[in-house]
Amino acid sequence: MKTLKLLLTLLITGVLFTSCTAIISDDVIIEPSLENVVSGYDLWYVDYHRTTGNGDVPYVSRAFTLSFINGILYANNNIVDIGRTGNGLGIDVGTYSTFNGYLETSHDIDGFHDFDITVLSNNEIRLYNFNQNVSYYLIGYNVNNFDYDKLFYENIEYFLQEYVAWEKVDARGGTPNAFDDENYLQFTPENITTFYSSQDNFGTQVDYINWDYVGAYEVFDVNGYEDLKILTLNYDNGDIEEFELSVVNDGRISLYHYNSETTYDFAGRGFVQYLKGKKNVKTAKDIVRNNNRKRTKVERKTKNKRN
Repeated sequence: MKTLKLLLTLLITGVLFTSCTAIISDDVIIEPSLENVVSGYDLWYVDYHRTTGNGDVPYVSRAFTLSFINGILYANNNIVDIGRTGNGLGIDVGTYSTFNGYLETSHDIDGFHDFDITVLSNNEIRLYNFNQNVSYYLIGYNVNNFDYDKLFYENIEYFLQEYVAWEKVDARGGTPNAFDDENYLQFTPENITTFYSSQDNFGTQVDYINWDYVGAYEVFDVNGYEDLKILTLNYDNGDIEEFELSVVNDGRISLYHYNSETTYDFAGRGFVQYLKGKKNVKTAKDIVRNNNRKRTKVERKTKNKRN
């Protein structure tokens, strides 16, 4: 199987990787090497929602970004602290080579996986694993122009899971309502739809929070907005709360409550770091959270922003 498949349209238009330009002389085309392709960008964003096939390569499914630098395989498995961990590359999770015509990877936990690489555009490639019959689509960035907004908002459900609890730290405007009493929220990785809430006092240690309420939540895209979501909390007792959700930074979110017109700010408490696999976690609780942390393709419904 041919390892590097430059699409015909790329050859016609001349749209090639800036770091590995093809040389055309006397009708001879010199294709960029596989190593130049995979190391051509600092970071490869794993656009998991475009994944096709029926298999799974676990370390790719867990990663938000991958990097291939001088034979070392790096991954960002967390959204929180991305851009800072490993100077933006994430953590060292294994090794790779391109000597045998394929991208051959050796992950510290998941073992050996080989990929066939197809170049799709000047900053986009497809990784195909023939053993698992799965294709992953990766978008290349350098660390100084990485699209953090795209990462956060396309993967907002996973960002919400990266703290054991979200503590209310501010409330502005609006009229009194029942949600004023909710001081903590939790979005667990046991599945992508369960949330918990608590009315415990501010400052309660996260391990001792009494989660009073449980329900299902859903995140919606917003027509015309890339940096805004709508969050609905459907309590098991029948109550429904709806908010505009925006990300302030990697430790703070803002919820605008439609019914009361109150804006609540929540700060993340108890950061959960997802490393290479279950061998890296230290407590039973962390093992549960890590074992259940698996990305799935998210297909969101869309709503209009209220005036």
